[in-house]
Amino acid sequence: MFDEILGLPLHPLIIHVPVILTPLLAVLAIVYALAPRTRGVTTWALVGLAPVVPVSVFAARLSGEAFLESSRFSSVGGEAALRIAEHESFAVPLLIATVTLGLASLGLVHVSRGDRFGRPVRLAVSGLTVVLAVVALYYVVRAGHSGATAAWGS
Repeated sequence: MFDEILGLPLHPLIIHVPVILTPLLAVLAIVYALAPRTRGVTTWALVGLAPVVPVSVFAARLSGEAFLESSRFSSVGGEAALRIAEHESFAVPLLIATVTLGLASLGLVHVSRGDRFGRPVRLAVSGLTVVLAVVALYYVVRAGHSGATAAWGS
């Protein structure tokens, strides 16, 4: 299912979704956490992206596994195999980072509505969300860079 679309390998096509949306979610989460005045215009984008980004990363991971298992890579060895393995090693950390960022973002929206949780809780969730956003940015950059290096060389 996650192997090809119209005869083209799906992975190089599908990866653009998380490569674009993960940084967008991270930046929106940081802005939402650090600039409360923007919450009126960023809430729906944040709530919309929070579940979409982890799903897109999961789909990219599945398509990457299918791409690797295809016959295109049966004879790959040496340096190319090492670059592919490095790229593959970022899939799970990126997925974990985006899932936790998505959950933290939704939690931040929830605790920021009204005054039922208090300022300390809002600050703690804001801080956690910012940290998770930076982690997600790190992993999406590393995954993207290692994938480009695996495909195009250094």
